[in-house]
Amino acid sequence: MVNVRGYVSSNFTKSFLTIFLPFFLIISLVFLVKISSLTSKIQINFTEILKLYSYSIPDIIFYTLPISFVAALSNVLLRLSQDNELIALYSLGLKASKVLKPLLLLGILFSLLLVVISFLAMPLTKQLNKAFITSKKSEAKLNIVPGKLGQKFGNYYIYVKKKDGDTFHNLVIYNRTKKNEEQFFSSQEGKLNKKNNITSLLLNDGYGYTYTEEKLQQAKYKSLEVFDTTKTQAFTFEDIVELWSKARTNDWMLRKVLFFAFVSLIPFLSVYLVASFSMINPRYQKNYSAIVIFITTLSFYIFASSLQKWGTIPMLFVLIIILFFLGRWLFKKRVSRYF
Repeated sequence: MVNVRGYVSSNFTKSFLTIFLPFFLIISLVFLVKISSLTSKIQINFTEILKLYSYSIPDIIFYTLPISFVAALSNVLLRLSQDNELIALYSLGLKASKVLKPLLLLGILFSLLLVVISFLAMPLTKQLNKAFITSKKSEAKLNIVPGKLGQKFGNYYIYVKKKDGDTFHNLVIYNRTKKNEEQFFSSQEGKLNKKNNITSLLLNDGYGYTYTEEKLQQAKYKSLEVFDTTKTQAFTFEDIVELWSKARTNDWMLRKVLFFAFVSLIPFLSVYLVASFSMINPRYQKNYSAIVIFITTLSFYIFASSLQKWGTIPMLFVLIIILFFLGRWLFKKRVSRYF
């Protein structure tokens, strides 16, 4: 007895990996470039770049897997058709619907995987990404670079000529407290302190100047502590169930749910549609794989985009039912009635 499931699944796996891996690598490069652009705002090392990239993997899989599935499905069925391997299976008494069953099962499994990724993994990794960036931006306030102009410490602009370990040398601090009032501080040396999440700059042996239109005041100090008064909002993780429950009252969140749900179902909904034009008799029918892949993926993403902009729950269910039964009807009309 022919092991149809293993035979078709192994062929699909080879075709899928051949398409998915290049897509995955290309999109990964885009995300890595985006992540590397953060180095202009925050200081991150190579390990932290890889950590941020790992948070992007669910997004990359979510947007590359449906396209890869459609392309692999079309390619494997057309290749089996052109090599007369499907004809050989038909001649053994196997019907086209039975040959397609393993791919339909794979479509269901891929759709379930996308549901888990979109509704669980993606929200979680996005929150981890935001928490990491928020933490790094908070730390960035402590990274005062010697010789660089325009650096801020709280509401103050600061310039440091030299840094020796944890000690700064020859500091100048500027602050404009009011429209016509400015402050300058100069110091021989200073150190950053952080205690109980409060950051301060301790200055030693310096002068302070307060300038207004009427007068200029000078003060000499032995020790002066400048506090960072800007408030940094700590990132708060949100429960996944609580996050998606907002869709009940938030239209934007509801449409996001509709988009994720529809895109997740693309592998399942595309099986019969793609098979209708890919399971062919090569002697009488032409190869339209490129057109099939293009039209199918374009149509699905147009529907998904429409749901994201003005979709409703009834619209989602109607669209799913129409596409599923349209695929079944086309498959029966073009394939199963002959094979």
